[in-house]
Amino acid sequence: MPSLSEPKQRRHHLGSSRSIRKLLERKWLVVVLALALTGLGAAITGLLFKSGMNLLRDWRLDLLKDLPAWVVLPALGAFGGLVSGWLVTNLAPAAGGAGITHIMGFLRHRSVPMGLRVGLVKLVAGIIAIGCGFPLGPEGPSVQMGGSVAWKMSRWLRAPVAFRRVIVAAGGGAGIAAVFSAPIGGFIYAIEELLHSARPVVLLLVLITTFSADTWADVIGFLGLGSSAGGLSSTLGFQLEREYTPLIRFLPVDVIYLVVLGAVIGLLAELYCRYVLTMQRQANRWFGDRLILRMTLCGLVLGCVYAALPNTFHNPSELEHQIADGAADISLAMTSFVVLFFSTGLAAASGAPGGLFMPMLTLGGSIGLACGGWMEALTGYAPTTYVFAGMGAFVAGCSRTPISAMFLAFALTKDLLILKPILVACLMSFVVARIFNQHSIYERQMGMELAVEETLERRLERHRRPFIPPAPPTAPDH
Repeated sequence: MPSLSEPKQRRHHLGSSRSIRKLLERKWLVVVLALALTGLGAAITGLLFKSGMNLLRDWRLDLLKDLPAWVVLPALGAFGGLVSGWLVTNLAPAAGGAGITHIMGFLRHRSVPMGLRVGLVKLVAGIIAIGCGFPLGPEGPSVQMGGSVAWKMSRWLRAPVAFRRVIVAAGGGAGIAAVFSAPIGGFIYAIEELLHSARPVVLLLVLITTFSADTWADVIGFLGLGSSAGGLSSTLGFQLEREYTPLIRFLPVDVIYLVVLGAVIGLLAELYCRYVLTMQRQANRWFGDRLILRMTLCGLVLGCVYAALPNTFHNPSELEHQIADGAADISLAMTSFVVLFFSTGLAAASGAPGGLFMPMLTLGGSIGLACGGWMEALTGYAPTTYVFAGMGAFVAGCSRTPISAMFLAFALTKDLLILKPILVACLMSFVVARIFNQHSIYERQMGMELAVEETLERRLERHRRPFIPPAPPTAPDH
């Protein structure tokens, strides 16, 4: 069987490349315009998502100054779950969940609803859920929104199926690029996880889309239409701005320390994957397709949990900055890891629109910070790159994409010296996690999430009234 499938696969790739080249020869200007507009759409939706999420978060923090946490957080969590669940259930069932699994399903020829309606519902429902306290990130929805915009562009272009798959994957990578200000990370992720292809024409199309998304994000941020982590100055033009500027040293002995860290995080990352998947299976068993009830109860529980925690945990962004800057002690780092480990699993099980990349980065940084403190206590030395190496390693262990994880962690500092230590930890984490299961968390999630959404879609179709065209007017009698 393998001898038959490999030639067939080569013929498929060859035919796809030919169809894309023919399209480029006939409509190269239209294709470039479609790619640029896809990048623009991904940038706009990504920045709107981050801006709306931050606006609701700031409002929630202002409420906490005047009212007790045990009132505000459970009430907002339940309200956010209720409204977000209603939007997804009644408008676009495909807008629930992480978002990356939907793009992966589409690229694997699954029947997945696409289009601007799904992207808009994902945008609004995700802002409400995450802004009201669900500990999830914007990157998964941004991937799905970017892919939805790209799908619409491919329909407008009347492109062949092969090009449609490439531009949807490129739109997903553009979503990563816009949210993280990481065009290389988005480009590599689209190739490494979504397309599994390195054909030159595919690389070119994905490269144009992801880098245009990052550029549009900088321009939009400069114009004041959104918040951007990029750097566009009105007097000097584009500038390289770093979110964090740690002191980085990389010594030969660091390789041993980083290999140990990567092995530890690889084990923890696989444990995290299994926990999240178990929570999702259990939620499906308990609630079935009752998404509104599931999200409301999960939001209420999450609000109660965070209300019982210190004020530091009420602002996830501030907690992430403390860990990345190395300002947190070992106790806070380990507490953050435990809290995020269990709470993000509950949030993912709820079916809320939100991603896991951002929590993964914080989880990995927490372990890196704690391990650095323990290593220094035991041996008198610890690498200065442990926090960011831990961030990349945790993402690599969960997503099975070590190169993408390396560039996502690198995008936080944009210091070339940190690439090597991050890569060492990412590769070790990837190898250790893959020993237990070769599939990423998203590949294992895909079947469960799509099955629930298909049930919701069928139920929604039953309640919709079929369109009956009006009868043609009858001619008057003479």
